[in-house]
Amino acid sequence: MQNATLAFLGAGNMCGSIIGGLIAEGYPPEQITATRRSEAPLKEMQAQWDIQVSSDNIATVASHDVIILGVKPQMMKELCDQIRDQVQASKPLIISVAAGLTAETLERWLGGDVAVIRTMPNTPSLLRCGATGLFANNKVSESQKALAESMMQATGIALWVDKEELMEAVTGVSGSGPAYFFLMMEAMQQAGESVGLTPEVARQLTLQTALGAARMATESDVEPAELRRRVTSPGGTTEQAIRTFNEGGLTELFEKAVKASANRGKELAELLDQ
Repeated sequence: MQNATLAFLGAGNMCGSIIGGLIAEGYPPEQITATRRSEAPLKEMQAQWDIQVSSDNIATVASHDVIILGVKPQMMKELCDQIRDQVQASKPLIISVAAGLTAETLERWLGGDVAVIRTMPNTPSLLRCGATGLFANNKVSESQKALAESMMQATGIALWVDKEELMEAVTGVSGSGPAYFFLMMEAMQQAGESVGLTPEVARQLTLQTALGAARMATESDVEPAELRRRVTSPGGTTEQAIRTFNEGGLTELFEKAVKASANRGKELAELLDQ
């Protein structure tokens, strides 16, 4: 993997998290280039990681094996129009971290016959604790897939889906998912305050409980359902809380929420492709 030259076009926070993860794992900084329109953020990236920086997207594409598209979805068509001829000339691997844009759309905007991998990272990637879904079009080789997987693993876990429509499901579960947990933390803190805890005590108890539960689930071979059962003594306090959640239709509500997120992702992809 470390023989490949990587170019991050429109390198914002998500690209920065990937670059930081790669550097932390020993990737040669001289093999990485970042581009942005604004000069100040580029200087900060260069100072932080000792990578190469540029404001010339076309020249950068010409000299790199892998091109990571990091601009906002609304700006992607303009970027693809700008680099299309050079992409057709050098045929790099294209990796997109932009939400909503399909691999088919990106390949078409780049002139066709291009190896494209679509990814859906999430915001905990900034802490190298992210979850990323990946989909590759039929132009991507196995070695290119392995390279992309290794790159995204620098920010957490990276999992492939074999049908692109499943990327919307990835969006609904992990892409939007951090906000679901933040909402639950917010609600738990408010509930703690409602039974007499101070805001700070309620906050600390909520956040540490969330962290502890997540670690138990990720560091154990036991399924979450079994972990829940082990905490839920018959006739006890936890059972009463779980019963209340179930009576309120929590499981069904989560299903509706994930489907709503996935459906909106599909709608946005269609809008962006127009």
